[in-house]
Amino acid sequence: MSPLSSSRANPNDWPLFMASCAEAARDPRLRRFFAAGGPAPETPIGQASLVALDLETTGLDPGRHGIVSIGVLPFSLRRIRLSEKRYWVLNPPRTLTEKSVTLHRITHSEIASAPDLDDILDELLAVLAGRLAVVHYRNIERSFLDSAVRARLRERLMFPVIDTMQLEARLHRRRRWAWAKRLSGRKPLSIRLHESRQRYHLPPYPGHHALGDALATAELLQAQIANHYHPETPVGELWS
Repeated sequence: MSPLSSSRANPNDWPLFMASCAEAARDPRLRRFFAAGGPAPETPIGQASLVALDLETTGLDPGRHGIVSIGVLPFSLRRIRLSEKRYWVLNPPRTLTEKSVTLHRITHSEIASAPDLDDILDELLAVLAGRLAVVHYRNIERSFLDSAVRARLRERLMFPVIDTMQLEARLHRRRRWAWAKRLSGRKPLSIRLHESRQRYHLPPYPGHHALGDALATAELLQAQIANHYHPETPVGELWS
C-alpha cells in the first residue's frame, strides 16, 4: 500500500510517496518528475517554488470526459513569472459537446490538429517538476491528469497541491457566525474562483481559459496568504 493510499494519510508523507513513485515509475518522464520531488512539509510557503495549474475539460467526470486545454504559470508569493507561462490546447479522446464549446470557446477546428496529452507530457511535467502545484479545486486538475495518464501509460500521476478552494472553505467554516447564517436561511458564501477573488478585491478576469484561470489562482493564493496566513506558514499545513 502506498503512503497516501488512505484518505486519512498524513500529508507529511508526500515526500515519501514521491520518492517511492520515482523508484517504481516505468515511463522515464514520470520517473524524472517524481525524482525531482518538491518542498519538504516544513518549508515556509514564502520560500517555496510554486506553479499555478488549471485545466479546462469537456465535463466534470475524469472517467467520461477529457482535457481540452492546460495552463501553467510558475510563481512565488512575491512574483508571478509571466515570461515562463505555458499553454496547450489538446485533442481530447472524447468528443466536444456544444456546452463545452460555448463554455471554453475552444472549437472542433482548433482541436483537430492539436496534440494529445502524451505529446506534451514531457513539457508539462518539466514545468511542474520540483514545484508545488496550486489549483482551485483539486478534483479537476489532479484527478483529470491522473486519469489521463493512467489511460495512456497505465501509471499514476499523483502529487501534492495547494487547493485555494479548500483554503477558502476552511476559512469560512472557521468563522463563528457561519452557523447563524445557516439558521437564518441566508445563502452560504460561494468559494468559486471568481467570487473568492472578489472578497480580496482582486480584478475580474474572463473565466474558463486555462491560462487566465491559472493567473487568477496564483493571485488568489497570494491574497489568501497575505490576509490569513504568513510567509512562514509551512507548506505541510496548506497542501493536500
